[in-house]
Amino acid sequence: MAQIGRVIKGKPGQVADCLACMIAGGHLLIEDLPGVGKTTLAQALSITLGLRFARTQFTADLLPSDLTGVNVYDRQAGQFVFKPGPVFAQVLLADEINRAGPKTQSALLEAMEERQVTVEGVSHALPQPFFVIATQNPTEQLGTYPLPESQLDRFLMTLRLGYPDRSAERELLLGGDSREQLATLPAVMTPDQLLQAQAAARQVPASPALLDYLQTLLEATRGGHWFVEGLSPRAGLAWLRAARAKALLAGRAHVSPDDVQAVAVPVLAHRLRARAGSGRGSAEQVRAMIDAVPLP
Repeated sequence: MAQIGRVIKGKPGQVADCLACMIAGGHLLIEDLPGVGKTTLAQALSITLGLRFARTQFTADLLPSDLTGVNVYDRQAGQFVFKPGPVFAQVLLADEINRAGPKTQSALLEAMEERQVTVEGVSHALPQPFFVIATQNPTEQLGTYPLPESQLDRFLMTLRLGYPDRSAERELLLGGDSREQLATLPAVMTPDQLLQAQAAARQVPASPALLDYLQTLLEATRGGHWFVEGLSPRAGLAWLRAARAKALLAGRAHVSPDDVQAVAVPVLAHRLRARAGSGRGSAEQVRAMIDAVPLP
């Protein structure tokens, strides 16, 4: 966290959420304006965690095979040979994902959910660990296609970086090009250590009272008072996974209500739509619901 914070200035909360997302084994969507550090954050994460990195710039003419790879005829071997695409990295940065068409966006679904891709009827396993970090520009910008709800649900968390505060921006102005800083970063973890951290996160216990609290929150999303539609069971499992990772990062031996609340907005806001007339966006409505539901 300290190393990434030297590149991404003044965003310790977002950096911690990114690491919690990866320790929970989930994919990350970073939605914000161009130029606020989305791509730099993805690169800093992969370098620091010692993961093999690939970047694909999503454009309107990007084809699904550009991601997954193709079969190429090898004359010497006399047969077709599979040439893997960039999705076979351990971290795939899908840059400006909502600038590609829906067909290409949906090509990521199998890779994100099943950790494999199928090309011409043959399945190819992806490396472990495997993460998709996607960046997205606001949908009101020209040339963007909103992600379908089925694909949004595959992202464990959605984050916004926002503008830096004055002191952080001064550090950026004095510090020079962030790409030069990235080139000097060492790996402080290995992929095996990250897999061990993921296994440890899955073992962080959640008490019956904590599960009661989580179920009460899930039921609140489904009651029709706060949101148009409630959370699915899969979303509830994702929420618990993220809370366990947050507890592990904080050094706690069990999941606390604070962990559940801390990850609520990044895990839920992209999965829920506030009821019309509430006067709030999804994130504000999630916070209001959390405040309204009593602690166990």
